[in-house]
Order: sequence, then structure tokens, then C-alpha cells
Amino acid sequence: MTESQERSLSFGSAAAAYERGRPSYPPEAIDWLLPSTARHVLDLGAGTGKLTVRLVERGLDVTAVDPIPEMLEVLSSSLPDTPALLGTAEEIPLPDDSVDAVLVAQAWHWFDRDRASAEIARVLRPGGTLGLVWNTRDERLGWVRDLGRIIGHDDPSKDDVTLPPLFTGLERRHFEWTSYLTPQALIDLVASRSYCITSPDEVRTRTLGRVRELLATHPALVNTTGLALPYVTVGLRATLA
Repeated sequence: MTESQERSLSFGSAAAAYERGRPSYPPEAIDWLLPSTARHVLDLGAGTGKLTVRLVERGLDVTAVDPIPEMLEVLSSSLPDTPALLGTAEEIPLPDDSVDAVLVAQAWHWFDRDRASAEIARVLRPGGTLGLVWNTRDERLGWVRDLGRIIGHDDPSKDDVTLPPLFTGLERRHFEWTSYLTPQALIDLVASRSYCITSPDEVRTRTLGRVRELLATHPALVNTTGLALPYVTVGLRATLA
């Protein structure tokens, strides 16, 4: 197993922290990603259901697929009526031509992109939509920039993403918004990152300790019970040729 594969499967041990700390996605981004005619949607790499919840709220027929049982258990606890299937992007457990759209939130970089693209094309109906979305921290604010120095900086561009000729009309758009969370949720956010999960215990402890120190000492954060964490959500969409 490669290091990337190991990291991609590491989230099970931090599923609860992932659910507590990770942000959702802005409605404007979901509006843009989804065609108005979509009814049957696959949330691929669904995790604990951060995006799935927003799709179900829209009255869509949603199927969630993820390779990690612990993540799907969290998803199913909040969405018991939504099909949640164990599977990978390279082997999607759905029949041919079965969905109108495939959305991938915060997961495309974990996939074998050639194999995943072929599988996505298989389950999509002709003319169906593939939508990719990432939340990236907006580090223009002082404390968020300082957080990036501790845990690594987010890349808001995703301009290196390309798709095979199976998909046409690739478009990109950025959406600025703010997530509101508690100090503990910020710690959970960091604890649920793959590099933190897979780090040696002493490295993980040191990293989380530095985040706690930032919370306790930064003028914008000290003695606050609620944080405003700005994000730039990056969306990409394309159509099955």
C-alpha cells in the first residue's frame, strides 16, 4: 500500500472528530455544481456525510459511497434512510447509467484518477455531471494564516486538476464563505487531517498543542467561545461526453 493510500484510509480512527470539526459546503457551490434536472446523485467518497446531508435536504435521491466503514456509520446515524455503500471510486457498487450526477467532496486527490474517471463515466447517464469540490481555508486573515504555519497551508487553486476526454466543458469557480465553530471543533478539525492521524504520537501531540496555544494566545481568539473561519470553496464541474 502506498503512503497516499494509507493516508486515504486513515480517517476511520478519527471519524467522530471529522464529523465534529469539518465544515459543510455553501449552498451557492452546490447550486452551481448540480444541474437543475439532477434527481439521482452519487456522493462519492462521502465520508461522514458533510455533503450528503445538504443533498438530502434538497429532496434528491442520494446514494453515498465510501471505503471506510467507520465513516459510513457516522453518516448513517444522521441519515438512516440514505443508502450508504462500502465501495471505492475505482469500483463503484452501482449499475451502469444509474445516476444523473456524481459529486466528489474533498476526496478527488485520493483517487486513481484514470480508473475513477472510467467508473464515474460508467455509472453516469449520458450527459451527466461530474462535480468536484474542496473547502480551503482563506489564509488572508492573521490567525488563519498562523494556523496554516502550524498545520500546513491550504492550496485554494486546484488548477492542476485535469479530466480525461470522457468529460467535456470543465469549469472552475470559487465561493467565499465563513464557517462558525467552537475552539474544540477547531482542534477536531486539525485532529481529523490525514497527516495528523498518521503522524507519530509525539508529532500529533505537539501539533495539537501548538493549536491550543494559538487559541489561548492570539488576540483574535483568546477567551472566545466561537470562531469565524473563512473559507474559499473551489468547485469544478464537467459533463460526460
